[in-house]
Amino acid sequence: MSKIPVMGDDLPATMLAMLGHDFELHPWNVSPENPVLQVVQGLITYGHPHVDGPLLDRCPNVKVVSNHGVGVDHIDVAACTARGVLVGNTPGVLDASTADMTIALLLALARNVVTGDAFAHGPHFRHYDPSNMIGTEVTGATLGIIGLGRIGRQVARRAHGFDMRVLYHGRTRQYAAEQTLNVDYVSLDDLLSQSDFVALNCPLTPETKHLINSQTLAKMKRSAMLINMARGGVIDQDALYTALTTGVIAGAALDVTDPEPLPRDHRLLKLSNLIITPHLGSASDRTRRRMQEMTVENLRAGLRHEPLPYGVQAP
Repeated sequence: MSKIPVMGDDLPATMLAMLGHDFELHPWNVSPENPVLQVVQGLITYGHPHVDGPLLDRCPNVKVVSNHGVGVDHIDVAACTARGVLVGNTPGVLDASTADMTIALLLALARNVVTGDAFAHGPHFRHYDPSNMIGTEVTGATLGIIGLGRIGRQVARRAHGFDMRVLYHGRTRQYAAEQTLNVDYVSLDDLLSQSDFVALNCPLTPETKHLINSQTLAKMKRSAMLINMARGGVIDQDALYTALTTGVIAGAALDVTDPEPLPRDHRLLKLSNLIITPHLGSASDRTRRRMQEMTVENLRAGLRHEPLPYGVQAP
């Protein structure tokens, strides 16, 4: 039986094993004139390659785009729908691990974990100094969550383990969550001005593009810290650099950037009050394996002209 041609780059061995011998894999970096584009039937977006209308027009036989991840800001879902192409993602499975990473970055930033590790490994740590690297108390602090979706709600649950007061802001007020999670809905301005830590757990949309900019940063406490587990484009990085170097806010931690990765000479990489991790939000063993399984399940269903088990609807 002939193999089904699909496009997918840098797939891990575990995912290749799930695909088995049913597929003929082709790389994404083919030229627009490559005849393989005329025959591929599925696209696996592993690592956020962009899918738009012009690409789909060059791939007239594609039936499904299966995304390894929840966010689909790199996929023009409307363009896919207009061409009858199904889009799938991996919702729900990565909520806990991404929330864990949000809290991990919050703690690392507040308690100087990264700078402390570098200092303890370096040549200057000769004796214990109780006045060195005094961090910010997390217990009892106020956390503002922008985006109380599945991940944001998991972050709120973890924050209560530190007796934090939790505020949230989003496009939709969630009355049931306010009761079950003991969180308070406030305006964006109030969240920024009252929070000791601000966690971004919202999707990247036209409304959230550069939501964090020079104006919104100026509304935060000078002692406040920002954690971005959303997408790099939610922050105006030039404004963030200015805020971090002029004392507008005390620090930030980014699991995502724009672009990703940043150029190696980017000025943000030189800041000591900024932590950057390489998009590790869902990077736990169980979560990533289940994401791979869901990606393959969506791919197989789409190629069989069946409803996707984890389909994305056009906006």
